[in-house]
Amino acid sequence: MKTIALSLLLCVAASAAEIPQGTHLLLRMVNSINTRTAGDGDQVYFQTASPIAADGRILVPAGSYVQGTVSHARRSGKVVGRAELGIRIDTLTLSNGKVFKITPRMSSVDSNESGQKVEPQENIVKQGSDYGTDARRIAILAGSGAGIGGMADRSWTGAGIGSGVGGAVGVATTLLTRGKEVELRQGSTLDVVFDRAITIE
Repeated sequence: MKTIALSLLLCVAASAAEIPQGTHLLLRMVNSINTRTAGDGDQVYFQTASPIAADGRILVPAGSYVQGTVSHARRSGKVVGRAELGIRIDTLTLSNGKVFKITPRMSSVDSNESGQKVEPQENIVKQGSDYGTDARRIAILAGSGAGIGGMADRSWTGAGIGSGVGGAVGVATTLLTRGKEVELRQGSTLDVVFDRAITIE
């Protein structure tokens, strides 16, 4: 009996391995999601874009399914407030059907949208500042106003008035326009890090 029990323990030990703490995993978005339409509790689906290997074995093959949940979604404001999207990674499903609960944190995001970055401590994807876009919009409208004002009365006074009007329109337009939303399109990749070791059988 002792021999059989020992054999069983050795088999279990041989079939179980551990994803070490600090391991990175690259996930690829299966569905698209953005702060314009997302709500707390929405499901997010990924596939592993890279395998995880340990002790000379592939523990998590590429193409394994990962499911997450939107934990926080905030639209970009018209005057203040940048868009934010929080995603909690919940489960990892292997090809044999086994499901493991996991809680890695987001490390970085690679999407087609510029200005998006991850705040690892908050586990949130944030949209960057729109100050540059706002300044360009105001400058373009001010310049257009100056040109129209100068042509209207053929003087620097008219250009100055036109510039002021154009700038005011630019400011008003900026105040009424929402900033960019956080958008993770299908195919975007998300790098996550395991904060604790996970045993995979």
